[in-house]
Amino acid sequence: MLPWSADLTGRIDRHVIDSNVLRGNPLGDPHERPLWVYVPPGYDDEPTRRYPTVYVIQGYTGHLAMWNNRAPFRRPFPELADEVFAAGQTPPAIVVYVDAWTAYGGSQFLDSPGTGRYHTYLCREVVPWVDGHYRTLPHRDMRAITGKSSGGYGAMVTAMMRPDVFGLFATHAGDALFETCYLPEFPRAARTLRDLYDGSYDAFLADFRGRIAMTRPGDDVLIELYGYAAAYSADEDGTVRLPFDGNGALVPEVWERWLARDPVRMARQEQYAGALKSMRGVWIDAGTRDEWYLDLGAAAFHQAVLDAGLRSERTRFELFDATHMAIEYRYPLALAWLCERFAA
Repeated sequence: MLPWSADLTGRIDRHVIDSNVLRGNPLGDPHERPLWVYVPPGYDDEPTRRYPTVYVIQGYTGHLAMWNNRAPFRRPFPELADEVFAAGQTPPAIVVYVDAWTAYGGSQFLDSPGTGRYHTYLCREVVPWVDGHYRTLPHRDMRAITGKSSGGYGAMVTAMMRPDVFGLFATHAGDALFETCYLPEFPRAARTLRDLYDGSYDAFLADFRGRIAMTRPGDDVLIELYGYAAAYSADEDGTVRLPFDGNGALVPEVWERWLARDPVRMARQEQYAGALKSMRGVWIDAGTRDEWYLDLGAAAFHQAVLDAGLRSERTRFELFDATHMAIEYRYPLALAWLCERFAA
């Protein structure tokens, strides 16, 4: 196996999107965003053929250039995705790699006064741009969204909120069942704030921005929870509200705002249950040793999808032996399954 990049049988076009909705965002993050579009083998040879589209979104701290990262003895997902189509056994599709990075490390693909309008950016800017520049089949039944971790979360909630845009989705260890995946982190964060920053998140953020990131204990959990809070529980003026106090105890009114964004709870609401019932395909998986217990969240969300009325033959649920990390080998499995569902 080559330790450097391999040639693709398809092609990745690298673009920059000038976003109107991200212009002037609360964090001052760039409104010009990279966008990669993969076209499958044969795209240029059949100028009248149109293709379904799969949108790929990333986990927390993910940004587009990271798709090029190579682990020893393993290949990055763009190469694995290309291999899905290279053999000619899977119906071809256009694959779109979307960037939604923020200064806090992520956006959860939501509109928030704390981060910016990333849900709107994806659904109202990126999708129409791709449909306008590539030979897509511009219909929700020919459009899927997929991601892992926070990207899996984004896939779940985006499809539920915009079933007119996406008719299929795949979630790999997506954030779900918030009391299971998030609550255990609150005491750890509170203790780190107390011991290192006199209980002040402002002191942490100032320190974090003034040095090399991830070099002090607790950097990971503190910035991640703050990023989630900025997405789930920011006030209209952009003030970020935390769901726990200095002792790690819940702040109920803020925690309820988080729970309102939990995919499991959303799926039980009539408006979102109807969206789920309309899906042509839903893939859900997670590792049985996931450090954030997202296997439990996956199982709970799968049950909620079935309870919403989606027929079991339109779903694929699997728990597999793995942790949360290094599960990129699962992504091409879901990609191939989604493409088969397009053709069903």
